[in-house]
Amino acid sequence: MKILGIDSSGLVASVAVVEDGVILGEYTMNYKKTHSQTLLPMLDELRQMTELDLNSVDAIAIAAGPGSFTGLRIGAATAKGLGLALDKPLVEVPTLEGLAYNLYGTDRLVCPLMDARRNQVYTGIYRFVPEGNDFSLMAVEQQCAKDIREILARLNELQQEVIFLGDGVPVYRNIIEQELQVKYYYASSSNNRQRAASVAALGAEFFARGQVVTAAEHQPEYLRKSQAEREQEEKAAQEGTV
Repeated sequence: MKILGIDSSGLVASVAVVEDGVILGEYTMNYKKTHSQTLLPMLDELRQMTELDLNSVDAIAIAAGPGSFTGLRIGAATAKGLGLALDKPLVEVPTLEGLAYNLYGTDRLVCPLMDARRNQVYTGIYRFVPEGNDFSLMAVEQQCAKDIREILARLNELQQEVIFLGDGVPVYRNIIEQELQVKYYYASSSNNRQRAASVAALGAEFFARGQVVTAAEHQPEYLRKSQAEREQEEKAAQEGTV
């Protein structure tokens, strides 16, 4: 089984190819360029370096959201274009589950944090459950958009050690350290941001279970309205009161 993974849901742009549990190649950038500038060149470089025939992939795994509205749209357009051109199915991997999968096998809770602005984070709480010789990812709290204090309060209720990762960690680190009452850790730099290899690896599990969509069917999961939509609604509400 060969899965192409794509993640442009946050500040990181990442592409990877995983075949039968082995990473053939991964290209990840976390720098000051837009995903529209980096994603396709990275994919082409990965294709050349691994001598990848794109027709040989079984499916395309895409970080389906939540995340940056622009980043999700660029990733979706890329995955949909490839899926339509190659006649390949897409595997929709929830962004927070893909992030949590970076810490595969840990016996602690995993809490990804993505900065959603407006004092909110995209987050969830996960644990890995032994299943034969492997682990399966279980959601204790499904991915959602919440105030950082709400998710910390939930972690305090659970009373279990937790590992944090994601671009929301440096933004809310002070609040974490002030309000969390359980033992906690921060993931290392090698695993604390989005990785397409994790999206592809988790996507392989979904694909094996038949959890796929057509390229035409795929739509990003935003979880909340964009700033432009919110501003338009606020403007309409204000005009309605005049």
